[in-house]
Amino acid sequence: MRMIRVTQSSFFLALLLGVLGCVTAGDIKLSKLYPPINSSRTAADYQAESTSGMVVSAHPLASAAGAAMLDAGGNAIDAAVAASFVISVVRPQSTGLGGGGFLMFHDAEAQKQRVFDFRERAPIKASANMFLDESGEYKKINYFGHEIEDPSVNGHLAVAVPGTVKGLVEIQQELGKLKLAVVMGPAIEAAENGFPVYRGLAEAIIERQKWLRIYPASRRLFFNGEQPLVEGDALLQRELAATLREIAASGTQSFYEGALANKIVSEIQRGGGIFQMADMRAYRVIERSAVTGHYRDRKIVSMPPPSSGGTHIIEMLNMLETKNVSSMHPRGATYLHLLSEVMRRAFADRAKEMGDSDYVTVPVARLTSKSYAKTLMKSFDSEKVTDSKSLAGALPTGESPSTSHISVVDQWGNAVATTQTVNYSFGSCVVAEGTGIVLNDEMDDFTTKHGGANVFGLVQGSKNDIAPRKTPLSSMSPTMVFLGNGALEMVVGSPGGPRIINAVLETIVNVIDFKMPLLEAVHATRIHHQWMPDSLKVEAKSLDLETKKTLVAKGHKISSIKFIGDVQAIQKRNDGMWIGVSDSRSDGRPSGSGVAP
Repeated sequence: MRMIRVTQSSFFLALLLGVLGCVTAGDIKLSKLYPPINSSRTAADYQAESTSGMVVSAHPLASAAGAAMLDAGGNAIDAAVAASFVISVVRPQSTGLGGGGFLMFHDAEAQKQRVFDFRERAPIKASANMFLDESGEYKKINYFGHEIEDPSVNGHLAVAVPGTVKGLVEIQQELGKLKLAVVMGPAIEAAENGFPVYRGLAEAIIERQKWLRIYPASRRLFFNGEQPLVEGDALLQRELAATLREIAASGTQSFYEGALANKIVSEIQRGGGIFQMADMRAYRVIERSAVTGHYRDRKIVSMPPPSSGGTHIIEMLNMLETKNVSSMHPRGATYLHLLSEVMRRAFADRAKEMGDSDYVTVPVARLTSKSYAKTLMKSFDSEKVTDSKSLAGALPTGESPSTSHISVVDQWGNAVATTQTVNYSFGSCVVAEGTGIVLNDEMDDFTTKHGGANVFGLVQGSKNDIAPRKTPLSSMSPTMVFLGNGALEMVVGSPGGPRIINAVLETIVNVIDFKMPLLEAVHATRIHHQWMPDSLKVEAKSLDLETKKTLVAKGHKISSIKFIGDVQAIQKRNDGMWIGVSDSRSDGRPSGSGVAP
């Protein structure tokens, strides 16, 4: 391991100490949970509690930055935005200023939820066949002597118009309590002073090094000479720090109309991309209406289209509600067979019905109705799998696990659930010269070729065709759960592409049906089925041999996967304590407000 050359400021070091000092989880060991994801650490690394607020994210510095905003008198919006900007710095493989996302805000005083869509959008010049040549095959692009394979994934043509900055800044200025410069302070510190590269980031750089290497600004940022940065190296992002300062001073003006916009557009056009200043100026955050449903005695509130997540979480909960789930074992073949069959049906619908509701008709009311769920379950057989080909639909879309989720509650009972992304790991792998911004590759979330597979080997449907200013279909599922009396109980979300939907679903069921404490609910065994390809994905070493044999006997085609999702969740306990849990499948830690280091 190379010597770390990071100098933490006293403020940032205090934040980190706060994270390390605020966790309490008794003597529970992760090795005793389902399954032992990282048994070298104790539960205290992943659980925190506080009576006055909680921030849970995929990196300890982001959680600590959010908690610092709460301690400074800020609200859940201030904390979420601070954590989001820090996540953009410390998880460039997952999200950033060059990406987009969704945010749900629970207003405790008004007792209502507001939902914001700042997802990336297709450029004005985008077209359904923009990635195809005259013969209808995927075209290849030359970038200064380099042949760019998969131009919807790698390089400048893959970049959709970013929405993260517009979303975070406008939401914070409308609903936050603190000054924008204060909220962005921790992110500027992290970019300017640097931080040590951690294992997940180092692995992501190795995975994408072929493409990061060919773009000059990307190579300068993520390589030490000709070698990729490794765990323990310092990642210093001075240009990104300058970009963040400019945003803190000017709001969205520079990023969408001024100097930063010019740098981004110049980078896009230099590499053969199609979006222009008109696209940046035209970008708007869209406020939508949440999708809602009821499961047992809870109310579920989640993200509407162009996310598929909320609709299908509710659809699957409705199907599960027809069965006595609580009588089953959470790792038993009876429950896992039921769960897989429910997933199979919902994802068949996802493929057929989902897209940007501003462009196509999405039958949300039907998909989320109790009567429709009962109809779907008429074909359920407890002894064998359903033939996927018998279920209507087209092959579903797939997105990258390189996404990040943040959950927040504040002292007034307000809450935020926000999921953000640059799509595939490091997005397009292009860093815009002079900005430090990693640009997304969100165009690959559209249907780029009818009958053709995307980067994940999946074929996509016609409702998700590319069109100017259209938003690509997403699985991001920021979700809140409310008790029968209207009190907020849970805030939950995850990265993971299509696996997001099922990770959030399973966490909710673990809490409601299996009465698991949140720590166990987040760390329980997860499975994933997305209808096509017809495979039941199971986390490695999480099921016993007899359970697997029983599932195979029922007709399941089981394949092993390292992990499913990276849940960041908050729950209010009966004693009034907020419990925050970060998933040990990744790098996060929670941070409670008002908890002394």
